[in-house]
Amino acid sequence: MPDVNLNELWSVADAIADAARVETLRYFRQAGLTAESKREDFDPVTVADRDAETAMRAILSERRPNDSVLGEEHGLHEGTSGLTWVLDPIDGTRGYISGTPTWGVLIAVSDADGPFLGVIDQPYIGERFYGGPGRSEMIGPLGARALGVRGTTDLADATLFSTFPEVGTKAEATAFARVASEVRLTRYGCDCYAYALLAAGQIDLVIEAGLQSYDVQAPIAVIKAAGGIVTDWAGGPVHAGGRVVAAATPELHRAALALVAG
Repeated sequence: MPDVNLNELWSVADAIADAARVETLRYFRQAGLTAESKREDFDPVTVADRDAETAMRAILSERRPNDSVLGEEHGLHEGTSGLTWVLDPIDGTRGYISGTPTWGVLIAVSDADGPFLGVIDQPYIGERFYGGPGRSEMIGPLGARALGVRGTTDLADATLFSTFPEVGTKAEATAFARVASEVRLTRYGCDCYAYALLAAGQIDLVIEAGLQSYDVQAPIAVIKAAGGIVTDWAGGPVHAGGRVVAAATPELHRAALALVAG
């Protein structure tokens, strides 16, 4: 991690998360909200996605003009500081347009080694999860409390989450099913909120495929700060996206990797 003013980065992260809350809540559960699709198969984007990222970038342009910015909706702006803000204004747009409160705003700050500071924000519930050097906490309607993964070590006792039952390709879905057959409980559909639940000690595993860097960088920072492990399916770095295994303990992580590898 470069020599940075962490207090300043946290202040900016809060400011852009606040801005995204305003824009996303402006449209959430409102009549007439429509979604376009980015691909032939339904991959929705809304005016809320675009407006939220625009608002986030405006603050970064003012307060961190030398940093790079990578966002899902507006691409890459190259900076000179060696830091990159990685933004997903609405992670879980399918959930957003369905009215479920499990989508979130993702903010990460990364350097050449990957993300070292992350925020997962759920505007409708009013929960914000933080993870970075010396900080692992959530703030919500019940106040502030420390984050921390739980100590589950046996797959038979674990709760596993993924966004889609089909996970990714047919082969990836088959690999996921091997893990699902060994755990106590499998649930679907939470998008980034599942990673927040893992950091908060509510669940034990998240396994997904086909992610982009803006989908995973904030969860990596939040979960690592809470004591968890996030890698690709081979146990390597995953901050560029792809196949993700997030686990509460090394024991669960090893067991999951062995099963997805076949």
